[in-house]
Amino acid sequence: MKMVFMLRRTSAAALLAGASALGVAGCGQAGSAEITAGADQVTIVAAAYPFQFVAERVAGSHGQVASLTQPGSEPHDLELSPKQTASVLEADLIVYEHSFQPAVDDAVAQSDGDNALDTTTVVPLQDLGTEHNLEHTDGEAHPEGQEHAEESGLDPHVWLDPAHLATIGTAVAERLSAVDPDRAADYAANAKALETDLATLGDEYTSALESCERTEFITSHTAFGYLAKRYRLTQIGISGLSPDAEPSPARIAEVQAKAKEHGITTIFYETLVSPDVARSIAGDLGLETDVLDPVEGITADSRGTDYLSVMRSNLTALRTANGCR
Repeated sequence: MKMVFMLRRTSAAALLAGASALGVAGCGQAGSAEITAGADQVTIVAAAYPFQFVAERVAGSHGQVASLTQPGSEPHDLELSPKQTASVLEADLIVYEHSFQPAVDDAVAQSDGDNALDTTTVVPLQDLGTEHNLEHTDGEAHPEGQEHAEESGLDPHVWLDPAHLATIGTAVAERLSAVDPDRAADYAANAKALETDLATLGDEYTSALESCERTEFITSHTAFGYLAKRYRLTQIGISGLSPDAEPSPARIAEVQAKAKEHGITTIFYETLVSPDVARSIAGDLGLETDVLDPVEGITADSRGTDYLSVMRSNLTALRTANGCR
């Protein structure tokens, strides 16, 4: 996965041409094909939405932000055009998360690496696919641990823990300051404001989920390991880390047994992946379905207009499903 930010100072004309080639989004306009920037602004290209959100907040009025992954597209499946690959190679700074998007990995591998920041050096990825590796942030072992995932690789979805996203925001501010040192104080202040907002969101999760009838939840895509670890929940994934993975009949039977064992009321699905399997399991058991969004992209169907609002919608869904007081 290589979640990428590419930062470069350029003219407005060059930026417009580059944005047309990329088909990327301007600040506050996710998915727009055009982006305009003043000659004194930095330009930032993010490989997928969570990092676009961070870059927009940290850059503020000093930068324009675009995303390689279009709204409604599954970021795991991203393919780059030759012009997009060239943009990666020409970037002043690339910030990426290794192994999430192979096409971006390949593009970055063609560079000399001097202009690249791997976010896994800021927030190391964890293997949250086995119960042996799941511990709470305070060091206490989870009573049941992560339910069996179809894949045991490193989980890329670090942004679903708000504290991790704040850490990445600080790193983005540092990199922007290196590109544009005259406005380093502004980038640091913006990153601090983002950190405050994310801390507030985290406090809301902690408070809302501290007294619930159950801590287990079932989701179609095993993307919520970091969220589960942070807030003392147990994720039961129907499929593995890849949203396109098809669960085996044995896995479906196991999930159904877990649903009965834990008194599950709701099977969660997500906005960018087919809900058919989740709905089928829920129908067989007479359960409800609802959306739990891994915030990989914002579309017209999203329950919110940005990361913070979608995460709050996720919290509402979890509280309802788990009988939280």
